[in-house]
Amino acid sequence: IIKGRKIKPLFYISSIATPILSLIILEAISHQNDLLLYTCLFFWGISFTGIQIPALPYILRNAKTETHTEAITLSYSTWSVAGIFSGSIIFLLNAINPQLFNEKLILQIISLIGFTSAIFVFNIKHKENVPELKTKRLNLKDFDWFIIIKALVPTLLIAIGAGLTIPFIGLFFFKIHGLDSDQFAILSSFATLIVFFMVMYVPIIKNKLGYKRAIPLTQSIAIIALIILALTELIPYTFALYIAMAAYVIRQPLMNMAGPMTSDLVMKYVGERNREMMSALTSAVWSGSWFISSIIFQILRQTGLQYVYVFLITAGLYMIGVFTYYLLILDYEKLVHEKS
Repeated sequence: IIKGRKIKPLFYISSIATPILSLIILEAISHQNDLLLYTCLFFWGISFTGIQIPALPYILRNAKTETHTEAITLSYSTWSVAGIFSGSIIFLLNAINPQLFNEKLILQIISLIGFTSAIFVFNIKHKENVPELKTKRLNLKDFDWFIIIKALVPTLLIAIGAGLTIPFIGLFFFKIHGLDSDQFAILSSFATLIVFFMVMYVPIIKNKLGYKRAIPLTQSIAIIALIILALTELIPYTFALYIAMAAYVIRQPLMNMAGPMTSDLVMKYVGERNREMMSALTSAVWSGSWFISSIIFQILRQTGLQYVYVFLITAGLYMIGVFTYYLLILDYEKLVHEKS
């Protein structure tokens, strides 16, 4: 859809539609209107996708080649800032008056704040660079599918693994270590703050170490931290909680640091003609794999499998994913060498 077209109009629509639909969804939940709820959730997903999928192609089209990593890093860091900001709002409003500021009102306030994004989007004065379309937009034969699939495999493995762990980390801390949701929220906010600062160093790390060392190194340490986190379930002492918290705080920034680098690598690897399709498929893979992973998680837990083993399965998937990323890096460097 976005190939050969301006991307900015999608941002215009999504910046207005997403908060509107969020407010309607909250009312639908309040009035138990299932039809309205599911309809709005469907369109909310489409609207939010209008923010997610075009972001990378827009950056790659309009940022200078030598600043791609920095631009992608800033894009990633905005989500961390948003997490810190929204978490702070929830904590402060709940501290002021928990009876007045219930879940619905807090979410309504956050949704209303979301409208301010339209102000920034409509004030983008930069003239968008739109590549000339030389072929039909909907001709699937125009894409290099072998290259796209090769680039998609590591993302698929990492996404499935993430889906088995990330949504259930809070449950793990509560069930295994007795950490309440408000306490875990503080821990997550602290970890998110570290993520933000660490992600800002990604361009420096990438320039010093290169893809070949930076991506496997950060992800490998994150995997070790995840394994330590998982094994705390087997430690029958109170200090296991502190080990788990430390492992979580280490894992979060390191795994997120790899995100801007892998995105930059993948987009360079697939080439300009495949970027839009790759971005769309990546978003679909993350959404679809998390849905599948949640079903797998439910089945594994119903069979009596402990969290530790579920998380170790995740670590195994991560390891394979990191290895496939390494192979992709070698292939990319080979292509660059051949072109030069």
